[in-house]
Amino acid sequence: MRIVLLTSFTMIAFAANSLLTRLAVETGSIDPNSFALIRVLSGAVVLASILFLRGGKLQLFAPARFLGAASLAAYMAGFSLAYLTLDAGLGALILFGVVQMSMFAQGAVTGKRPTTRQLAGAALAFTGLLFALWPGNGGQSDPVGAGFMVLAGLGWAAYTISGRGTADPLAATTANFILCLPLLTVLIAGFVTHASLMGVGLAIVCGGITSGLGYALWYRVLPRLQGNVAAVVQLSVPLIALLGGGLLLGETWTPMLLVATVLVITGIAVAVISRSVPADRK
Repeated sequence: MRIVLLTSFTMIAFAANSLLTRLAVETGSIDPNSFALIRVLSGAVVLASILFLRGGKLQLFAPARFLGAASLAAYMAGFSLAYLTLDAGLGALILFGVVQMSMFAQGAVTGKRPTTRQLAGAALAFTGLLFALWPGNGGQSDPVGAGFMVLAGLGWAAYTISGRGTADPLAATTANFILCLPLLTVLIAGFVTHASLMGVGLAIVCGGITSGLGYALWYRVLPRLQGNVAAVVQLSVPLIALLGGGLLLGETWTPMLLVATVLVITGIAVAVISRSVPADRK
């Protein structure tokens, strides 16, 4: 029961990143660039504190750090800018779909021949993404916002791929957050415009709690989950964001968006489960 509760809290935290960002930037409480910078800063502080309390070792200049920091910066910037126009649920769906499709494509390109079931699942998920990105999706699918979220998805996919096989994921993520901050500052600090007290507070919560503590909690529960369970449980993130966007932010659930959600999540579930079964049978 404890592992179920911890996993549930983690998925809620991941979905809350979308809700908090949307609430902050769409209302004009803070510009997306300031939000991204404060989010990274607060996340770095929390992660570094947890690492210090654990007695972990911070390796800032490991070979994979530059790619990790650069891809994290792309994710952070794209994620914040996308929520100027996208609803929280739609944004989370696009992000999740792009990440999973990118990782699937990377596996296929690097020699992991996909099965027929995986190809069918990927095709179904891709069809769902097309539905989500289709112009006029209930007034929600802004092409610029969708483009920024696609960039965020590609950044997060690259970040995830670059971190595979890391001996200490928490230490690696802490180092990536620390190195991401100056890089992100150089890229977007000139576009910072305004930040109210509410906007700063939301950015700190998003970076320090739902991102920093959320990642730390995920690393704690991940070793206790089977590979297919860990993959499939993340399917709940866009659903939670969609539900939270409707109940807390007054966002609309259009028929097109609901169809896209079902297609993306079903397709990814089919592909992920089929990919994970052989590993579980070893």
